Amino acid sequence: MIVISVICAYLLGSISSSYIAGKLSKGVDIREHGSGNAGATNTLRVLGWKFAVVVLIADVAKGILAIALAHLLTNGQPAAMAFSGLAAIIGHNWPVYFGFRGGKGVATTIGVLATLSGAPALYAGLIAIALLLLFRYVSFSSLVFVTLTPIFDLGLHTPGLFIWVSVIVAIMTYWRHRTNIDRLIHGREHRVLSR
Repeated sequence: MIVISVICAYLLGSISSSYIAGKLSKGVDIREHGSGNAGATNTLRVLGWKFAVVVLIADVAKGILAIALAHLLTNGQPAAMAFSGLAAIIGHNWPVYFGFRGGKGVATTIGVLATLSGAPALYAGLIAIALLLLFRYVSFSSLVFVTLTPIFDLGLHTPGLFIWVSVIVAIMTYWRHRTNIDRLIHGREHRVLSR
């Protein structure tokens, strides 16, 4: 049942809410506009805040639902929940339904880490939100979130398997944000909520 739960999680994660929102609202492929990323931030730029909120909630929900389904199918086996969470993020980033061109997985990562890690993800998230409000860099705040979550995991004695998930997710997030990191270093990164 672990394999089934992982496959289901990947297929669930592959549902691109930003792509669907773009097609339904303006008949556009969100990946061909703005930053080219299939995620909530680019949805905000291209479609506006209302669609961005819907996409954000939907993408977070994918991570939560993937783990909930794994819990249901395997009677709460930690390995199934951990691997299913990873599979949902991989599905978002490389969706089978959309030519393996997806987003950067941050919203789905939030759902996964919040479900697996609980308090550590909450504390990391609060710091990330504060930095987002202060500096208005989504990429920077996202990287802070995935960096701090495993640190808080260690401090709050999260189960070892879930700590490894948070570390793998952090590495994956840094990889997906490599162009953003380059722009941050050179002062060319885009801000949100710009005045």
